[in-house]
Amino acid sequence: MADPLACCRPCATCLLCLYSCQWITAKKEKRKGLRTTKCDYSWFLFLFCVFLFTLVWLYFAIIILNDFHNFNEFIFKQKKLWLDWSLVLLIATAVLITYAAGLLVLALCLQLCGQPLKLHWLHKTLLILTALVVAAAFTGLGIKWAEEWKSARVSLQATGPFLHIGIVGGMTLLAWPLASFIYRTRNTGIKVFLLLVYCAVMVALYLAPLGITSPCIMEENQLPPKPALVGHRGAPMLAPENTLMSLHKAVGCDVQVFETDVMVSADGVPFLMHDDELTRTTNVQAVFPERAALNSTAFNWTDLQQLDAGSWFLERRPFPTVQSLSARDRYQATKQRIPSLEQALEAAKQSNISIMFDLRPENHSDYQSFVNATLEVILQSGIPLQQVLWLPDGFRDQVKQQAPGVQQVYGRKRLQNEKEPLLHVNLPYQDMSSEEIRQYRQDNISVNLYVVNQPWLFSVLWCSGVSSVTTNACQVLKEMKHPIWLLPSSTYLMIWIVVDCTSFLTILWAFLLLK
Repeated sequence: MADPLACCRPCATCLLCLYSCQWITAKKEKRKGLRTTKCDYSWFLFLFCVFLFTLVWLYFAIIILNDFHNFNEFIFKQKKLWLDWSLVLLIATAVLITYAAGLLVLALCLQLCGQPLKLHWLHKTLLILTALVVAAAFTGLGIKWAEEWKSARVSLQATGPFLHIGIVGGMTLLAWPLASFIYRTRNTGIKVFLLLVYCAVMVALYLAPLGITSPCIMEENQLPPKPALVGHRGAPMLAPENTLMSLHKAVGCDVQVFETDVMVSADGVPFLMHDDELTRTTNVQAVFPERAALNSTAFNWTDLQQLDAGSWFLERRPFPTVQSLSARDRYQATKQRIPSLEQALEAAKQSNISIMFDLRPENHSDYQSFVNATLEVILQSGIPLQQVLWLPDGFRDQVKQQAPGVQQVYGRKRLQNEKEPLLHVNLPYQDMSSEEIRQYRQDNISVNLYVVNQPWLFSVLWCSGVSSVTTNACQVLKEMKHPIWLLPSSTYLMIWIVVDCTSFLTILWAFLLLK
């Protein structure tokens, strides 16, 4: 057997100090006759598992960034506190993964240098805390935000091929410390067990591409047209949401549809507003402090026009893009007021874009009067009815009779034996698989998925053939001329073979070199 890899004494001393929190030279350590015990190896295994656990959480943290604005809004509704919690998430995750990865690298270096793995009790405590924090994060995700598990499934369609290459690379590098340990340990049972486990994992990884499917593994000439963009409340990264400024910014992003939310004031005027209360997107607490907690529909139109619907955007900075706004845009934002549906329809008509909206709240006792008031404004606005996309399910038959030209958009999948075929569906992106999207496309059903902000997600849906996506980041997706990646099947097969062969030869070299 070969001696452990050469490792200078100062380096070994530093490694021992950082890992064991004891400044003992390698020479003294050997004189003491200390060796790595079974308990020490157990802690190393725990360290490795915690590292993998935090690595998986890092992946989830990156994936859920696409939907994190919804979480920020949820916290505001509950606590009336606005903060970009995505920064807190990323910073905390980065600290945990850096700590676990640093300790793991130290342990592997000590193993290669032939030094004992005496993990200090402080590191043990911190590792347990790290595992508990990540477990709590996963538990909270499962309880309060279960749809993000579906988001992870969608993300694997984009990242699967690259995750495979990364994992194969990581396991290949692990062959060096593993070979060093196997040749130095005297326990035959442990040797055989580790070799069998390692070989089983590598064989599974080598064959994994057989089970990896991605809509972006296709030939260039098979790529569907780029999905149309639907501005979610306009262009909320560039202007205060549900304002005329936001609508005009969305037009500048080449969106084809302005998506918004409509409520009806106490005196029967339909206006644009998403939240049940006005506190998040207006200064209602300053203007009407005693009425701030009332439902948005409890205010008459005169009161609503007194509210500032733009300054909050500059103060709370719901998106990082707010910092890069020009002075002109900042000034314009401070002048925004709550627009009426009539004003929004006129702007949409002049800009030649469609408008799609929900009518809220659907459980209101006067909902039918809301529908009537909204239909009256639409019919009087002069906008071509085919530019209006109707989302609400309530009193849909009445809408079809009074405004037959309005396009009906359904928030559900089609049913078997559907009496009237669906032409447009609007669903969360987690609720439709690539296969379903392709089938709907073949059946000439327009599919709009929401809310899509990240380029990786837009790329997957583009390759799947979705008709359009609702987005907060129209300025980003507008610039995408091509999916982030597109691989012909033959190219992917070649990469798969090269990666697996390179990995196998590297592992073989590691075991032969250290023998």
